[in-house]
Amino acid sequence: MKKTKTVFIHLICWIALLTYFYGGALIRGVTFKQAAFDISMNFIQIVEFYICYLWLYPSFLKREKAFQLIIGALFVIALFIGMRYLIEQILFLHWFGIKNYPDETLNMRYVSDNIYYSISFLVIPAAIYGAQQSFKAEQANRKLKEEVVKAELAFLKSQINPHFLYNTLNYVYSLAIPVSDKLANAVLRLSDLMRYTLNESPDGMVNLEKEIEYLESFIELFKMRFEPNFYVDFTADGVLDQKIAALVLIPFVENAFKHGVVNDDTHPVRIRLKVQQKRLSFEVSNKISHAQKDHSSGVGLVNVHRRLDLIYPDRHELLISNNGNTYKTTLILNL
Repeated sequence: MKKTKTVFIHLICWIALLTYFYGGALIRGVTFKQAAFDISMNFIQIVEFYICYLWLYPSFLKREKAFQLIIGALFVIALFIGMRYLIEQILFLHWFGIKNYPDETLNMRYVSDNIYYSISFLVIPAAIYGAQQSFKAEQANRKLKEEVVKAELAFLKSQINPHFLYNTLNYVYSLAIPVSDKLANAVLRLSDLMRYTLNESPDGMVNLEKEIEYLESFIELFKMRFEPNFYVDFTADGVLDQKIAALVLIPFVENAFKHGVVNDDTHPVRIRLKVQQKRLSFEVSNKISHAQKDHSSGVGLVNVHRRLDLIYPDRHELLISNNGNTYKTTLILNL
């Protein structure tokens, strides 16, 4: 529907523009020769417009692609000159015995003349494309602000004083020590997880080492639940003194524990984190459990997709593979 509306708007605009071009000429009267050259000129300009509008500017109107943009613009101008020469100097001469430029016209004059005519339909699509992108950016920013407000309201509505819960866990830990070391350790791990979520920095970025410690505490907490039949192979390599968005890795591990098999020593849950310079690779793979699952909606991974789009736009890649037996996610971040 949106594409149909766009095509309709373009069609109306071209009809209005061409009516303006040809209206006066039709009233005054025009020769066949003049009409033929006017029509060929407008046809080539329309072709030039859509080459720029659909290919040149969407592909290269970016700061880091200025050189490609210049080369593309020169290509479009050359194409304009070539098409006009083909139609008006060769085909029209063959079909109607007429041509636009006399034989004595110098090549330099012909080229410079047609560069002049091609410039306007190089600039117009740039202005239209730029205005459209500006309008889309404004819409996206407005939508983002609305989503931020909604998220903040939802958070405030659902918040249950996390500091109170953290302090309560510390109290429960003190009560659990004389009763059971295992219970006390479980409460301590849960308290560590709660403390990490409370100490998040204002900008939402944390040291990668802290994120890894959080993952390790999370894994240890699950290990207490399933031991001795709990098999997870977790390794972290590389320079880990980078910053990363808090809690962006945990949903992949949580998803593996929730929907995967954790008690098969021949197919352990494999978690690999590797950092090379400013590139982080985080890979989680697990054997798929075919036991009956709960009916949760998978909001966690949906939220991760959204967070990645907001925090790492054009700086992340998320790959998911599922062969029916093994589920694997690979997240690549440019930190």
